[in-house]
Amino acid sequence: MAASTKTPPVVIPASANNIVVNTSQRGNPVLECIRNVGKEFGDIVADYQVGRTTGVLFLSLKYHRLHPEYIHRRIERLGISYNLRIILILCDISEHREPIRELTKACLINNLTVVVAFSFEEAGHYLTTYKQYEFKSPDLIKERAEKDYHAILRTTLTSISKVNKTDVETLRTSFGSFANISKATPDQLQNLPGFGQVKVKNIRNAFEKPFRNQATGSLSLLSSQARSQTVPDNGGTVRNLHQTATREDSPVWDIELDIDGMPDEPGVLARIRKDDTKAFDLSSEGQQ
Repeated sequence: MAASTKTPPVVIPASANNIVVNTSQRGNPVLECIRNVGKEFGDIVADYQVGRTTGVLFLSLKYHRLHPEYIHRRIERLGISYNLRIILILCDISEHREPIRELTKACLINNLTVVVAFSFEEAGHYLTTYKQYEFKSPDLIKERAEKDYHAILRTTLTSISKVNKTDVETLRTSFGSFANISKATPDQLQNLPGFGQVKVKNIRNAFEKPFRNQATGSLSLLSSQARSQTVPDNGGTVRNLHQTATREDSPVWDIELDIDGMPDEPGVLARIRKDDTKAFDLSSEGQQ
């Protein structure tokens, strides 16, 4: 699909909190579901402009089933407009897998993001959220990596079953560092307040138990033993699987020897030699 290289001018809304709506969307029930942000109609190539660099095309699968060419014309008109290009699909039919699959292929080719909604309410919520987060920092959804030593220690030790934040403070004040905690004996741990046998066992297992469990090691050992065991072959001879059996060279096969060794039934050998000679003569003629 050829995309137009002409980029239409960006429509700046009257208010920074407004979503610019294409006039073709008048009467769309999704407009009533857009809340907490303003709406205004404007001359845009997308259906909804939820940011200066974000445009949304709206498509109902029920409408797409009747007019499959519509969305392709809209994508072509969209050209290279907007940095973030979204197609908001309203899934309002039961057999939706195949249409969504085909639309996803078209969106991959034309650099569009697919968002699927299963109701007008959900579609309106997506449009509202895009507008509300237009100027938000991506740090809001980034993982917060702890840099403080005590925070890292707390996160690490609370990953052990039954160990809570109070227990971590008790361990820190009693042993001072993570290295000393890892070397603490069960008797030392049991002397701490709030540390019973189960909690002490979990802590010691966290530091002493190997990452590779015993079951995995046993399976690996059994597998290696099985490969090295000797097994009988079809002839009853015992051989090792790791050893490469040596074969004797096959004897040279000569049809004349086999024919000479055959029992001379009346006319059989003579007929075989006659047929061979005839076949050789025919092949020689074909080569000439």
